[in-house]
Amino acid sequence: MDSITTIETFIQHIPKAELHLHIEGTLEPELMMKIAKRNEISLDYESVDEIKKAYQFSNLQDFLDIYYAGANVLRHETDFFDLTWSYLTKAHSQNIVHTEIFFDPQTHTERGVAFSTVITGIHKALEKAQNELGISSKIIMSILRHLDEDSALETLKEALPYKEWITAIGLDSSEVGNPPSKFARVFEKAKTEGFETVAHAGEEGDAGYVREAIEILKVSRIDHGNRSLEDELLIKHIVENKIPLTVCPLSNLKLKVVKEAIDHPLLKMLNRGMVATVNSDDPAYFGGYINENFLAMSEALNLTAKHVHQLSRNSFIASFLTQEEKSKWIRETDLYYEQYHGRIE
Repeated sequence: MDSITTIETFIQHIPKAELHLHIEGTLEPELMMKIAKRNEISLDYESVDEIKKAYQFSNLQDFLDIYYAGANVLRHETDFFDLTWSYLTKAHSQNIVHTEIFFDPQTHTERGVAFSTVITGIHKALEKAQNELGISSKIIMSILRHLDEDSALETLKEALPYKEWITAIGLDSSEVGNPPSKFARVFEKAKTEGFETVAHAGEEGDAGYVREAIEILKVSRIDHGNRSLEDELLIKHIVENKIPLTVCPLSNLKLKVVKEAIDHPLLKMLNRGMVATVNSDDPAYFGGYINENFLAMSEALNLTAKHVHQLSRNSFIASFLTQEEKSKWIRETDLYYEQYHGRIE
């Protein structure tokens, strides 16, 4: 640790929580090929390189098309365990000490894979990571917003036997044309059942989508939230109510939400007093896990050790950990910053 003299090594070693991570989006080409072969599923790609070449997108829907095609290889509990464990080992190598993982049950149940198969595989990997790697975790079940309300309500019903495993209900997939208000009854029911709630909003949808997620779905935090900066009254509400934003820089670049890294609003969010956090979203598809996201922003926006420290603190503040657990990790990040920030070149 005494060799920490660059922002890159500072980013590598500071404790972090990841709050916006789609487990299906961690399916690396090598693992996709391995699982496809194991399950005797033919792919449209002959090699890992071909898959990597396909990971070029011009918008969110382009990405979702290949994302759902990749998820098709996942059929058995072992597949979901292997997928989750692969991410967790990577997370451990980047000093992620807590992670809150999204999974999309409808992606799997719609093609005949049982809800129990999906969540049991994920849960077993999370337990193993807690015991062997010291990584704590939460599970967030996401509703696919391009499907109808009835499908969402049925999925919520399927989740109820696993309430002790699932912390929150989320909302993801194709944003434009599928506003948060479409799922008002679903989120009201989720709240009644004791779930926390979060929602993707303001990625491709405008600031009104963010406002709906807050006012109608009554979410605890906003996933993405970039376009909330278009509405001054909304910014004021987010800041005053300390509503966190789980920001995903490399995802935003890959999906053309921002044109260039230098255009990313992360620093503006911090400067406005928003509880912004850095996350990797779908790292296998977007070219980087959490540290690569931090590093890309440090290079483009000239983030200092102070900024990185604030983002790390925010990740724990915004998490669903207990207050005692949050305080423990915030102290750890503070001590780390105090010890090393003066040495960063």
